[in-house]
Amino acid sequence: MVSGWILRLVAAVAVMAAAVVPLGRVEAVSGVAVEATTPTTTPDDAVCPARDMRVTTPYAITGYWLVPRSDPCVTRRTVEAIHGVGGDTLITFGPRLVPSRVDRAGRLLKDGVPDPDFTGCVENRKTCYQAAREAVPRIRRVYGYAANELFGAGLLRCPALDRRIESGGRVYYRLLLGKSCSSGPYDLVLIATDGDGLGNLMAEAAAYGMKVFPGLPAAPQDVKRPWLPNLVHLGAVTALTERVLTDYRGRYGASAAFAGVYQSFELAVKSRPSVDPTIDLYQAQHAVVAATLPGKKILVSPYFDARRDKGFPPQRVGAGLLAIAATAHGAPMAVAVQDGRGTGKTPVYGLDEADAKVDPRLVPVVGDVTNRQAYYGSTYDYLQAAARSRPPGVELWVNVEAFEPAPVPGECGRADPMPLRGRTTKKRLDAQIMAAGTAVTKVISYGWDPFLTCQLNWMTPSLSDDLHASWNEPLILGATRNAAGIAVKGRDLAGGTVKVQYARTGAGVKTVTVTQGPDESTAAWIPFTAPTDVDPRRPWLYITAVNGAGHSTTNPYVIPA
Repeated sequence: MVSGWILRLVAAVAVMAAAVVPLGRVEAVSGVAVEATTPTTTPDDAVCPARDMRVTTPYAITGYWLVPRSDPCVTRRTVEAIHGVGGDTLITFGPRLVPSRVDRAGRLLKDGVPDPDFTGCVENRKTCYQAAREAVPRIRRVYGYAANELFGAGLLRCPALDRRIESGGRVYYRLLLGKSCSSGPYDLVLIATDGDGLGNLMAEAAAYGMKVFPGLPAAPQDVKRPWLPNLVHLGAVTALTERVLTDYRGRYGASAAFAGVYQSFELAVKSRPSVDPTIDLYQAQHAVVAATLPGKKILVSPYFDARRDKGFPPQRVGAGLLAIAATAHGAPMAVAVQDGRGTGKTPVYGLDEADAKVDPRLVPVVGDVTNRQAYYGSTYDYLQAAARSRPPGVELWVNVEAFEPAPVPGECGRADPMPLRGRTTKKRLDAQIMAAGTAVTKVISYGWDPFLTCQLNWMTPSLSDDLHASWNEPLILGATRNAAGIAVKGRDLAGGTVKVQYARTGAGVKTVTVTQGPDESTAAWIPFTAPTDVDPRRPWLYITAVNGAGHSTTNPYVIPA
């Protein structure tokens, strides 16, 4: 354990600059470590340390959001670390298309001053905007797009209008989007790149046998209601999306790592209004995906909000899921719902805790009240509602939020972008995964950077280190009763015992312990007759497990007695 912690600390140091890290924004894995196939050689093999292909500590989370890095060796170590804890899926956010004004000197502005991402974009001693003005009679709108990837020929559609520009040590792209290459009006999109982070990620994912979902270009936000897209710019969004995806098809279409795309604009998974800009955006952008990348999956991650003052009850989830699924245009879709615990929008608690006080970390969000007073229900209630209404052909995943609503003293977390977020614990991740249980087919998490890698100081283990240290603690994902006993589903249950406890009226706690066989890793059977002496004030059965390695569940699984 110590040597593994040191190795992970070295990997973390390679990808972190400080304890607080800035951020630009199940299908179950077997409990047995597996060897990956030998990767193909990539150009970076000569300069980067060799890959470690082992999956040594496969935890239940199998996918993470991360930030693509322009350094290929940092990318390799980051992907290696995720792969080592059982990750097989990598997701990135798409850059946002930003409407821009231009000053008299032809420079794109941001917050009233020249945008630093584009001040170096010069073509033939003119700013890129001025050069574009000479190429077409009129430019209708101007956009900036800061990307962490390099593009290929698929992006540059019109030879007389589109350009790849190398200037000041950076690569820029100029796109003039019109009805055709010879017919305007034209929208100008200037793209500033910061290395080929996505290309590096694709190469490493392919070598490790993993899947990547690059983010679709994110639509401009409504100025007054930033949670909504501004559909004035929908034509530019879909035109840019088609260019980007055509380029992906040419460069990554043959790669087994290219699984699909991620829809970066979020919405609540609830019944939708009749006029809905976000659904309109989904309809338009997903039609481009289906036409340009046939067979590739669209990944969407909407959110739950169970707060009584701002959110919605579980009964509204089904209609929201149907509305999202209707935007797929025949493409396969996975809906990975944000469980809401990290933001405090939805709590994680057992069936026995509805009238208990909210978790102390949620008090700043909803107040010092009970779960029932603050929320319509728990993550479990909302995911069960989603599972009951899942449309055919749509996969239901869960996105467990691996952070706290705010940091506390002595805790690392996210410093940028706002709001500040804090580091959570492996025990709480276990509770989130247990709440999802068997309702979902895959567990993914936002996000790897910085929430699993941050450290308060170099002596403090990260959350990733904690996963390595205790990845094989049992998880109970479901339990059902019949007259003869209780069937338990979970992970890493083999070789130990499963215990059922309940409170008896005036007689203390009753415990039933059943030994499990060495091969029963994902299922257990507990002979158990329905008790007649349950305390009516606490009518619950508490199920816990200890596996053959001596590790115990960090949270009990609770069902009605």
